[in-house]
Amino acid sequence: MSVPLLHYRPWRGEFNDSAWSIWPIARTSLSMVVRRKLFWGMYGFALLTFLVFFFGQYLLAWARSMTAEQELRFPGVKEAYKTEDVIVFLEKSMKMDGSPETYRNFFWYQGWMVMILLAMAGTILVGNDFHHGSLPFYLAKPISPWHYVLGKCLAAGVFVNLMTTVPALVLFVQYRLLYSWGNWGSELQLLGGILGYGLVLTVFFSLMLTATASWLRRTVPLIMAWTTLFFFLRLLAGSLVDGLRYDPAWRLIDLWNDTWLVGNYLLGVDMANIRPSAQPAWYQAALVLGAMSALCLSYLSLRIRAVEVVR
Repeated sequence: MSVPLLHYRPWRGEFNDSAWSIWPIARTSLSMVVRRKLFWGMYGFALLTFLVFFFGQYLLAWARSMTAEQELRFPGVKEAYKTEDVIVFLEKSMKMDGSPETYRNFFWYQGWMVMILLAMAGTILVGNDFHHGSLPFYLAKPISPWHYVLGKCLAAGVFVNLMTTVPALVLFVQYRLLYSWGNWGSELQLLGGILGYGLVLTVFFSLMLTATASWLRRTVPLIMAWTTLFFFLRLLAGSLVDGLRYDPAWRLIDLWNDTWLVGNYLLGVDMANIRPSAQPAWYQAALVLGAMSALCLSYLSLRIRAVEVVR
């Protein structure tokens, strides 16, 4: 029987390299998550932190322009204070002055929502492929297992950047438009720090999510595992270092704190002003994150190789 009688349409396009298969895998994973209403609810809730910083900077700039020459008197205080001095004090105390601490705090608060959203989306992104046997479909194609891993990590990285790096860049541009651009060297350094911090979160969280989701597969065990890794270990590290006065190196078991230390260094924050002060060195935290990422890659390699594929 000839090909036209079978109603097959011959491929008339160009065949691309197998590396291009990463994008279809990521696109399919993204479409499965964004179709859930729960995702949009969690994403909208995560943007509340961004709105606080966004409108906080705007309101402080507006107050400075409207009441710069006025004076304020507080009950029980004889001395009068200029409104501009009060606004500057509020900017520095709330860390909404466009300094590296502003973006450090934003990444810190936003990161908790990132972990919650990824824990809930991990089953859809990766776990179902192992649970329902979809992974052999991918591996039966002329691609390597690493194309599958990179595609899933790319999908997770999109979610991480939509909640951290992209809003932080919006805050960076907003503050410079409200006031003025400073020294180009310092501005580019700060911009590089924001991108670097986002890259650290993207690589680490995407690998952790892919590895843990391929291991646990279901949503509830995945959430419990992430709770242990990022909440329980944080409480344990704080109890050992702050409570029992152990060596600050014990705080390295807190993986979220490790990403925070590396992010502080990339943003150029003075490490002496970090609280709590008993902290390990940033390069020690970077080594721990690198070791955990390598461990996740090793596990994924073994896990995917164990899948039987009939070609």
